[in-house]
Amino acid sequence: MAVAATGFFDGVHLGHRKVIERMCAVARERGEESMIVTFWPHPRSVLQQDADRLRLLTSLQEKRKICLSLGVDRFEVLPFSRSFSELSAERFIRDYLVEKLGVSTLILGYDHRLGHDSFDSTEQMMETVVGCGVDPVQVGEFSAGEAAVSSTRIRKALESGDVTTAEGMLGYRYGLCGVVVAGNRLGRTIGFPTANMQLYEPLKLVPGNGVYVVTADVLGQRYRGVCNIGTRPTVGLGNARTIETHILDFDQDIYGLDISVEFCERLRDEKRFGSLELLKAQLEQDREKASLLVVPN
Repeated sequence: MAVAATGFFDGVHLGHRKVIERMCAVARERGEESMIVTFWPHPRSVLQQDADRLRLLTSLQEKRKICLSLGVDRFEVLPFSRSFSELSAERFIRDYLVEKLGVSTLILGYDHRLGHDSFDSTEQMMETVVGCGVDPVQVGEFSAGEAAVSSTRIRKALESGDVTTAEGMLGYRYGLCGVVVAGNRLGRTIGFPTANMQLYEPLKLVPGNGVYVVTADVLGQRYRGVCNIGTRPTVGLGNARTIETHILDFDQDIYGLDISVEFCERLRDEKRFGSLELLKAQLEQDREKASLLVVPN
């Protein structure tokens, strides 16, 4: 038997972690497995609810890795489809959670949803869970400051470039993973070679345009770096948006290799400079600030 929590868990932020911690504690008390039950793809992409604007905080692989690192025993993924979205809460609990996955206890977050039903109250939802032979355990909301932590708030912070606020709600530094691809190599000509990243997860949310201090993991080592997200306005208009990282104290050919960056602090907006010399001078300042910043491991 298993103690489970269901949901999309995008970002696995501090609010999600409160649910996961309670789930693992209850599972230990009852001698059962702890289990995350999530869905893929995102419901909005299936139901076409602003799907063109959908961006994710975590890929499915990242989500699984984080959950298992928090002590979760099982990570189950249910394929989300239009027909699946039409299941009632009772059908979802009985057919999937109880029959297929052996769930005995369900952990419910403060804004939890189950199936297609719109419950009038939390009490009504819990009565439905009990009616299916499952024990419900409710967890309250988690707040950072004056507002509840939510994936929506984290996305808005990242879109504005506020990686510090996002980190405070996530409980960890936000990151991107991808492969190093060829760029225009302009940075190398002015003494600032960069690793141009192509994301592995196309729907992953990229922080707002600007210059950031990051850590960069490549070739099994972690380095300090300066990441520019934007369209490189100094070298022309209409450029494609890129994610380029200048890795400090590093000079190796890494084209085609994996790279991941984590955002520590935003330094400044991206802007157009009147010459490459002025750009180079600013990059020197950015590199100096990045080298002096104290970044916890």
